[in-house]
Amino acid sequence: MSVRIMGTGSALPKKCVSNEELAQLVDTSDEWIRERTGIGSRHISTGETVVSLAAEACCKALENAGRKGEEVALLLVATCTPEDALPCAACQVQDRIGAAKAVAYDLNAACAGFLFAVHTAWAYLEAGIYDNALIAGAEVLSKIVDWNDRGTCILFGDGAGAVYLERCEEARGGILSFVQHSDGGRGAVLSCAGREQENPYFHGEHRHPYVQMDGREVFSFAVRQVPEAVREALAKAGREVKDVDLFVLHQANRRIIEGIAKRLSADMERFPMNLERVGNTSSAAVPLLLDELNRQGRLRQGMTLVLSGFGAGLTYGACVLQW
Repeated sequence: MSVRIMGTGSALPKKCVSNEELAQLVDTSDEWIRERTGIGSRHISTGETVVSLAAEACCKALENAGRKGEEVALLLVATCTPEDALPCAACQVQDRIGAAKAVAYDLNAACAGFLFAVHTAWAYLEAGIYDNALIAGAEVLSKIVDWNDRGTCILFGDGAGAVYLERCEEARGGILSFVQHSDGGRGAVLSCAGREQENPYFHGEHRHPYVQMDGREVFSFAVRQVPEAVREALAKAGREVKDVDLFVLHQANRRIIEGIAKRLSADMERFPMNLERVGNTSSAAVPLLLDELNRQGRLRQGMTLVLSGFGAGLTYGACVLQW
């Protein structure tokens, strides 16, 4: 028995904002942004929501897999930017795509959220509790970004990606291994305050309501910890770095990905990127890129892939799979 990705999908807001356009809002330039991040543009919501983007990506993943909403048993949405505290985004997506039989709930592990959600679904399927799962990573980060802060507003974009997983009788291939880690002691290096504590008996301290980030610390964390997680996952799968065809990593920053590749002694040709066009989309980044590669025909049967997500929490992990 194995658990395989049977279909992929993605969705982006219609509005695409270039670096030149951002330079009209904050003191920056296309050259400055590209040199430090590798990002050239990003998609920004002009009304699209986490739910609408996730639903579109999920529908495309089901279509790609040749499945229908009513067949879905488990539906997970990884997000840190839901529109509503209640009901959860997954239940709203469930209603939109006609997945009435599915168990649906959200999961928040920030930029590692999609990977953690896939691991959660994999555990359900491995245990025989469900036969299939639909997982989306979806974010509208533009609503938690300070558009006067050039250190953060240049980085993030909105979007969603999804995969459909199915338990198969074949023992070979599919998802081979997972590793996950968290380091809450360093969580303050990348944070965003939620709704304030406020009631007739208590008035909480006002906190900065937008994303705050210590870029150097985040860079150091990613370049150091992600290669270790990748090696750990490869060892569990009985694979080595040289066996990997493609490393599908969280699209945070070109310099981070280059640093990870260097630590792994792996050629950059094996690290596909789309951040130049979509920016950092947090939990949506890995499934967005995976869908792009799939639809371009770059994923061939039998290829060994490593997926890795990393970000706020701090959370990070890796997955090894055979396509």
